[in-house]
Amino acid sequence: MKKITFSIIIAAAIVFACHHNKVTGKRSLNIVPEGEMMAMSFKQYDQFLAEHPPLPDSDERVVMVRRCGMRIQKAVEEYYASKGASNDLKGFSWSFNVVDENTVNAWCMPGGKVVVYTGLLPVTQDEQSLAVVMGHEIAHAVARHGNQRMSQGMLVQFGGAALSVAMSQKPALTQQLFQQAYGVTTGLGTLKYSRSHETEADKMGLIFAAMGGYNPEAAVGFWQRMSQGGGQKPPEILSTHPSDETRIKDLQAFMPEAKKYYKPQ
Repeated sequence: MKKITFSIIIAAAIVFACHHNKVTGKRSLNIVPEGEMMAMSFKQYDQFLAEHPPLPDSDERVVMVRRCGMRIQKAVEEYYASKGASNDLKGFSWSFNVVDENTVNAWCMPGGKVVVYTGLLPVTQDEQSLAVVMGHEIAHAVARHGNQRMSQGMLVQFGGAALSVAMSQKPALTQQLFQQAYGVTTGLGTLKYSRSHETEADKMGLIFAAMGGYNPEAAVGFWQRMSQGGGQKPPEILSTHPSDETRIKDLQAFMPEAKKYYKPQ
């Protein structure tokens, strides 16, 4: 009886914890309140930057990343406003920093906390392709994909306990779950998002980049360069991500829609 009651409580909690995304029309499991996720994000972001000092404001790479980031930020806010979903961005405090590490990666925590590694820039090659990556990473954050991953991990590890309880009981594990959920220090293209999340972020990211004045067609060249980066990859059916070939094909198919939002600057 106790097991049945517990199962009913968990099931009810899951139902009430579902988040409705007005932009995508989808519902997702978010058992961690977004406000708590942002508070943890801001703390983790500051801690990360303290341990990995970012490049100075005067560095030309920082200037480029911030220019690109602010244009995409504006596009995101405009797009969400057009969908009547501005409340989904409530509490965002955008930051764009560059860390000098030879890691082909970029990520965005809740609240618009972005880091780009210098190791990514030789692959992006220019600001157009950088916008594709930043649009993709920001799309993960605004669509709350990381919260979904965090929620799944919380259910498995803590049975759906509150974030504050998890932090007090097992802070190291909770922090690890958070970092895994948002791809911190993980190579680009190997983040633990599902294939559906990756595809959704690809499409939303293209729209954001296009609205920011960047040519969405740059995505094809970027992912072709990524696919030539080497390394043995698992078959698509065994991977949580679309294969490079599938991803490029999907991006090309979505390109006419993305170009409707293209506003050259």
